[in-house]
Order: sequence, then structure tokens, then C-alpha cells
Amino acid sequence: MKIAAIDLGTNTFHLVIAEQNGPELQIIYKTNKPVKLGEDITKDNLIIPSAFNRGITCLQEFKAELDKHNIDIVKATATSGVRSATNGQDFVSAANEQAGIEIDIIDGDEEAQFIYDGVKLSGAITSKSLIMDIGGGSTEFIICDEEELIWKKSYNIGAARLMQRFFKSDPLNEIDKQKILDHIENELKALRIICEEYQPETLIGSAGAFETFIQMISPTIAIKEISTADISLPEYEKLANLLINSSHQERELMDNLIPLRVDMIVMASLLTNYVLQEFGIKKIKLSTYDLKMGVLHSLRS
Repeated sequence: MKIAAIDLGTNTFHLVIAEQNGPELQIIYKTNKPVKLGEDITKDNLIIPSAFNRGITCLQEFKAELDKHNIDIVKATATSGVRSATNGQDFVSAANEQAGIEIDIIDGDEEAQFIYDGVKLSGAITSKSLIMDIGGGSTEFIICDEEELIWKKSYNIGAARLMQRFFKSDPLNEIDKQKILDHIENELKALRIICEEYQPETLIGSAGAFETFIQMISPTIAIKEISTADISLPEYEKLANLLINSSHQERELMDNLIPLRVDMIVMASLLTNYVLQEFGIKKIKLSTYDLKMGVLHSLRS
């Protein structure tokens, strides 16, 4: 049986196709497109026309790929960029009419659950952990251990949303930096309380920015061939400091930093730094498995 998951993120649309043989899933096709659906979304809370059209075109391309593979089941999930937009339902309707893809707009709780399911499959959870998935529109946090999901919450502090609201200087000056940190602190009050209670030992970064961090730290790592890896805390801190204090032009020249993340990686670094420092976490891991893998897992027969 062939199954497929489409993840409509605020920045990037992902398609992954797998073949199920017994209990095992074998990935047979994987791609992503930097759609930037959330471009300028914080201004009027709308998917702007150019982003709307990019999204539909991408889904038409995904549908052509799905048809080539004769998929038995496909599930397309839309997250913060669609669910927070006043014309999000219009986008869902257009996707169905123009690309033949039915989209399920999932809430923050469902998103966090799928992320947890994906990360669990990676084998990254080996102790009391805080999973963090930095999206464009939202960031999900999950407290868990090897046995169970303990607590989960989605916050509207994704990298694109933070960037559009606060990224006013280049390089980021101290005033703007403090505004971002104050906003993060105000948003994450509940997370602080739960972390004080459960004392997670490890921060597990779910794909996205954390893949960029590890590729910049260890360029030889075969990111497509691993499900999890340790990230050196001193090396991460050194890299984050470099990214936060560099200009857009300087970051553009850095190896293994894709154009889509040239500015958003600064927001991701500030957010990650805050979590590590405020909650006393001394260990970081990457899980390359994220929401997409969680959705695929849910489709297995």
C-alpha cells in the first residue's frame, strides 16, 4: 500500500510518499517547496494573492506526483499559516477545486500530537525531553519521556511571524532583540511553569531550523540518511551567536544556510537560546522526523 502526507507549512509545503510493507514504512519520494504562504500575513491576517497562487501551483505539482505513484491514501494537513488567515478556507476550497487535493486544517493540539508521533519514531526520545518544532507561523512545545506525551501546546511565535513583527534592524540591534525576547517570555509563561515541574533534560529540535543548525556545525553529516543526531551545545551556542549578530548579507554567504532561512534562522536562534537558558537544558538533539512522519504513521493500516 502506498500512502502520502502533505504538510502545508507557513513557509514550506512538503510532500512525502511511503510504501507500507507489513509494519514498516519505506520512503519512496520526498520533496518540499519554499512557498512562503505566510508572506506579509501579519499585516492583514490574509494569505496575499501572490502567496495564494504559489500555494495552489505547488499543490498542482504535488498532485501530478501523487498521480504518478498511484497513491492509496493521502492526507494533507494545513497548520498556522492557513488556520490563522481570514481567507484560509478560501485557500482550502481552491486547493480542492484547482488541484484536486482535500486539506484538513488542524489545530495546534493536533499539530503537536503529529509532531510527537513523528519524533517518537526517530528514536530521539531517550529521557525526559522538551520537543520544539519551530514553524513559520507557530512553534509547538511538547513535554514527554520514552513512554508518553505529558503536555503539549502550540504558540503563535513562529519564525516568520516573529520576523515580520520585530525584524526592523540589520544586523538586529539590542533594542529589537530585547523586544523579541520580551515577547517570547510573555508568550511562554505556561511553558516555564511546566518545565519547572517536569525538568526536561534534553531539547529535541524537530527538523526545520535544527537541521540547518547541525548542517552548519557539521557540514559532512548526511542529513537525509539519519533520523536523529546529537547537537553539540558549545558549537550550537557559537553558531547562534554568529547568526544573531550577523547581517543579512553576511548570512547569505554562509555555507548550508538556504535562502528561505537566511533571516528566519535569527528568530529560530533567539527562540532556541531562550528555551535553553531559561529552562536550564544542557543537551540538544535533532529529530529529522517531524509532523509529516507523524501523519504518515497515522495512515498505516
